[in-house]
Amino acid sequence: QVQLVESGGGLVQAGGSLRLSCEASGSSISISGSSMGWYRQAPGKQRELVAVISGGGTIVYVDSVKGRFTISRDSAKNTVDLQMSSLQPEDTAVYYCNLRFGRNYQSPTIGFWGQGTQVTVSS
Repeated sequence: QVQLVESGGGLVQAGGSLRLSCEASGSSISISGSSMGWYRQAPGKQRELVAVISGGGTIVYVDSVKGRFTISRDSAKNTVDLQMSSLQPEDTAVYYCNLRFGRNYQSPTIGFWGQGTQVTVSS
């Protein structure tokens, strides 16, 4: 089993920045071989990929955050961070940390999930 604990999030004005962090723990699997990333779900919308980084370092961003968000990973600490800049009201959502295996990054359900952290961007 894998546990994901998130921190960060909160309320920020448009144009501001926030940083999300997530730490994974688990003794039965090789976390370093997994992909870790962030997904978000806004009210009335489906959960969507924000950014993911594979065990090999491949990074995928959703188009709407390219150039504004940066994902990073520390494999030694089993952590993944999401630095969010130039935040806009449309970025408002619950952000979830995710750990998964394989390359199906688009699926909003597979893998292990954190409890979610709220990000609210005011205009």
